[in-house]
Amino acid sequence: MLSKPALSRVCIALAERSYDIVIGMDLLSDSATYAGLPKAETAMIVTNATIAPLYAKHLENALKTHYPRVLQVILPDGEAYKDWKNLNLIFDALLENGCDRKTVLFALGGGVVGDMTGFAAATYMRGVPFVQVPTTLLSQVDSSVGGKTAINHPIGKNMIGAFYQPSLVVTDISTLSTLPARELSAGLAEVIKHGIMADWAYFEWLEANMDKLLQGDVAAMAYAVRVSCEIKARVVSLDEREGSSGIRATLNFGHTFGHAIEAGLGFGVWLHGEAVACGMVMAARLSQGLGLVDAAFVERVTKLLIRAGLPVAGPESITPDEYIHHMSVDKKAEGGQIKFVVIDKPGHAKVQAAPNDLVIAALK
Repeated sequence: MLSKPALSRVCIALAERSYDIVIGMDLLSDSATYAGLPKAETAMIVTNATIAPLYAKHLENALKTHYPRVLQVILPDGEAYKDWKNLNLIFDALLENGCDRKTVLFALGGGVVGDMTGFAAATYMRGVPFVQVPTTLLSQVDSSVGGKTAINHPIGKNMIGAFYQPSLVVTDISTLSTLPARELSAGLAEVIKHGIMADWAYFEWLEANMDKLLQGDVAAMAYAVRVSCEIKARVVSLDEREGSSGIRATLNFGHTFGHAIEAGLGFGVWLHGEAVACGMVMAARLSQGLGLVDAAFVERVTKLLIRAGLPVAGPESITPDEYIHHMSVDKKAEGGQIKFVVIDKPGHAKVQAAPNDLVIAALK
């Protein structure tokens, strides 16, 4: 029998907004996990139609130890539903049930559920506490950490939102056992990203352990989640709101191209991690075109993404002009100038503009 990975904690150090990411096995259903959270009459679980049958009752039972009333809101599953209409399902439930400003929201699901619950928490009665309970690899290593909350607009991804930190992140590695292979690969894109832009030794560890990760090895998975969270915690603690330093923006390596793919195809056609993987290859090519890295670096990045089961070529249906159009509304754009996260050496990223000819060459 495989032994459980040891429980670990990663702190997001943000003064009075600091909180822990708790990483381990079988945490979701353990009532002790939620001790110390803000007191309230009501807790509300926000989840989706896929996750609810798997985990909602387990979380509800754990929360009943701490909250007299535990409610559920079940959203449709998918990036296509990350919009105002479905955000209002959360507000409707809060208002219809007379929830007050101490009500604690629990985001049970992947990145869409986490982003929408966080945005609802940031804005309901001008702010109520919330807890992230991510159930996908992508959300465990990326979207649940750092306080970015948002919904999509047809013109651009995550264009309407707020920075709003959770009270706690409960990362239960056990939930990854029910993750479809495609979703696992999508999550590995963000794992690989952390190595490329912040820790080359970690990238090399991923090269050596990719087979274990794809097989769901719990020790390898727990290590990857912890290191990815540590990397993101360091960055967020230095630059919570993507300030003038540009440090936090480097976490968006591959995302400018990737978001253009998602918007160009229609949200939900490709998974976010799939679009980011392809975007990272494009961003690596752009880095090469700028003379920052060599072809061997681009090849190495591309090979690992392929091993992870991810796409590395963009959809033929999106033209270069369409890419440029979608990227022009990227949140890093300033004064109409598109900014890109590029790699200036393995394991280190920076943000800069690039000539259109090099950008278009990177798409091919």
